[in-house]
Amino acid sequence: MSTEKLDIPENMKSTLVPEIMQPETEFKFRCHKDISCFNACCKRTDLTLTPYDVLRLRQHLDMSSEEFLKNHTVPFEMDAHGTPGIKMRTDNEGACLFVREEGCSVYEDRPSSCRLYGLGSLAKHDQGTSGEHFIHFRNKEEHCKGWDEDKTQTVKEFTAAQGVDVYEEYNKDWMRLMLKKKSAGPSIGKPSELSLQLFFMASYDLDRFKRFIQSPSFSKIFTLEKAEFDKICSDDLELLTFGGRFMLHVLFGEESVPVAENAAEKRYEERKDIIDMRYKAEVEAHNVKAEELKKEALRVDDERQDDGHDADSCHGKSCK
Repeated sequence: MSTEKLDIPENMKSTLVPEIMQPETEFKFRCHKDISCFNACCKRTDLTLTPYDVLRLRQHLDMSSEEFLKNHTVPFEMDAHGTPGIKMRTDNEGACLFVREEGCSVYEDRPSSCRLYGLGSLAKHDQGTSGEHFIHFRNKEEHCKGWDEDKTQTVKEFTAAQGVDVYEEYNKDWMRLMLKKKSAGPSIGKPSELSLQLFFMASYDLDRFKRFIQSPSFSKIFTLEKAEFDKICSDDLELLTFGGRFMLHVLFGEESVPVAENAAEKRYEERKDIIDMRYKAEVEAHNVKAEELKKEALRVDDERQDDGHDADSCHGKSCK
């Protein structure tokens, strides 16, 4: 057991004290349909979804990404910069929409947090290493009777049995983005509104992201080999993985996606008239504002003089 302190994001903090567990750490826990608290965790849930969670759920439900997002999620901001995240939609009492008396109706494709329940996880990057890994900790809630069961297992055995490993593998790129954004902090500043829209699209709304990369405007800037492009457009998992690479370029300027030669210059030439019009409009708006401020200052000065507060009427005394 480790006493290492965790740097937990504000929106994920709770009164629970994380107790880090190693892969070979043994613990007793079992959840099953005959336990007295069965379904209790699902009936009062606050569940943040990862991109891979969304992909698995909407494929299970045979829904488009737009339809799934509209019917089963609610948006929230993950940090002070307004980075978009989504939570599972619940009913008015806070229960998951997929819970039934007999259990979870999407059990085969349930989100990673549900699979891991009993434990929690965080992505971590150790200095001097390449890549990220997940660390696990005990997440013992008062109502849960699973901790009273007599089944002993290691963390490694538990995560494998619950199918957590594949979820963590495909969530790594997304977690890497979040860790990199947090560690970069003020050096990158607040992302533009367009960057945040692209983040949402590449993370959760894959159908719209696919239409974006199939558009002429994308191909004018980025160059992908035909085989890779076809693979991305025909496989949503490949599309999700590419989305992580694409956002490394958008948010941090990494050369993770090949850019067409002179793409920036060509893009500027195509949009030069629009850019010039926007610049002129901004200058004009600035001049109008400056003129308004000047007129307001003159109006206040005239009013002061009308009230007898001119320089000659003060007679060396402080004017009020």
